[in-house]
Amino acid sequence: MKIMFICTGNICRSAMAEGMMKKLAKENNKDISVYSAGIYAETGDYATYNAIEAARKYDVNIALHRATNIKDSKIEEMDLVLCATKSHKQTILQNYPSLQGKVFTIKEYAEIDKEGINIDISDPWGYNSEVYSNCAKEIYDCLVKICDKC
Repeated sequence: MKIMFICTGNICRSAMAEGMMKKLAKENNKDISVYSAGIYAETGDYATYNAIEAARKYDVNIALHRATNIKDSKIEEMDLVLCATKSHKQTILQNYPSLQGKVFTIKEYAEIDKEGINIDISDPWGYNSEVYSNCAKEIYDCLVKICDKC
């Protein structure tokens, strides 16, 4: 199975999600290839310092992560595309209609918020380390459920 995580710049949320999911897949002996990209990413950008530190709390090293713009990715080859927000999901489906049925928000696929009230994972970019830590926990809790489904 090939999974891609999507956010805006691919330097915070989707970078953390990619690193965490790779670790969870390995620990659970799941045959999952994990990727990430950003809708407005500058290909080659580094993950933010706070994202690296937040991921480290889960024994995940994303210091070598490099951002990938969605246009430079292999998104059309994915079995599952998991987005940080509803707007990311809408953008993906508008630009890649062939992925219909394979694109979800992270929380939607994890079945965290069935009412759709708080379906987005907020962008921590520009905020302090506590906001990043809370974001990382939110992502990790979803990924544990997602890994069980894969």
